[in-house]
Amino acid sequence: MKSIIVCKSVSHGNTRKVADVIGEVLGARVVDPSEIDVGELSAYDCVGFGSGVRNMDFYRELREFAASLPEGQRAKAFVFNTSGFPEPPFRRYQRNFVSLLENKGFEVVDTFSCYGYDTFLPLKIVGGVRKGRPNTEDLEAARGFAEGLRDPDRLSPLM
Repeated sequence: MKSIIVCKSVSHGNTRKVADVIGEVLGARVVDPSEIDVGELSAYDCVGFGSGVRNMDFYRELREFAASLPEGQRAKAFVFNTSGFPEPPFRRYQRNFVSLLENKGFEVVDTFSCYGYDTFLPLKIVGGVRKGRPNTEDLEAARGFAEGLRDPDRLSPLM
């Protein structure tokens, strides 16, 4: 199974830490959306999409990258994110991103989320929230998530 992870990590590198752990388990290269052409994804059986959260949504660069993908994608996918706060019930940004990928033809097999250090204003004034996150337990959870993705029934190429 040939995998790649397209990850947008900005403020503190939280999401990149998670992406690197998942990439290590899957043997996947981790790239920023600006480092890969949308046409290159067709060479992969599985594509991971990861993002930090800003203003209760995935980073614009990753959303725009996904929106620019042609329809008819034939790969499996997974989605993950880091955030200072849990996803609110009135703003399902992860579900919205999954729907975008499914509309492009991806089969999204799983999602993962964990806390990340957040210094978005006005939190910066008080030193931010979730300092030290993702921590060892978060990264071990990400490792477990990735190991679950290696199940051949979940990520075998689509027929």
